[in-house]
Amino acid sequence: MVSPQRDKLCGEIEVDEIFIGGAKSGKRRRGAEGKELVLIAAEKVDRHIGRIRLVHISDAKAETLNTALGYVIKPGSTLYTDGWAGYSTKHLKALGYDHVVVRSNAHLGDNLLPFANIITSLVKRWLLGTLQGGIQATHLGYYLDEFTFRFNRRTSKFRGMLFYRLLENAVNANPAVEASFKGGNPAIKYSS
Repeated sequence: MVSPQRDKLCGEIEVDEIFIGGAKSGKRRRGAEGKELVLIAAEKVDRHIGRIRLVHISDAKAETLNTALGYVIKPGSTLYTDGWAGYSTKHLKALGYDHVVVRSNAHLGDNLLPFANIITSLVKRWLLGTLQGGIQATHLGYYLDEFTFRFNRRTSKFRGMLFYRLLENAVNANPAVEASFKGGNPAIKYSS
């Protein structure tokens, strides 16, 4: 469902990461077993959410985050992030981004990144409602691409055009063979 020629996000963008997966006993938050990490990038257009990008990533280290951001966001954009150390202003400026840390010392309950949090809620609710909690890590990238495709076309007035775009993407995309998953984009977590 992803167009090979799709544009990168640009302008003002909220960036955050979330965990997707069912409740499991053991360690909580970062490093929890059975959970998958997803990077969320949401354009701010006036007081509304513009386009989004969701990327399944292996960890929240600066190198992984920077690679994923370069994959989905155009240099020259302004990134709004929380105080996570992986979003180093020094590294982001070197990549050509302006960086704004939205209050790194927030109190519990503060909504620092409202657009990213709305997308988080919608993605989790959509996965739960559509897949009934049966999320497979090997297919998570496809689920995220479908959600992104649907969300970015939510205001379309021509429903037939959506089907046309889907067919157009399918024809223009290269075949997905197993060898391509092993040498693909290092920011994206591929499983065989």
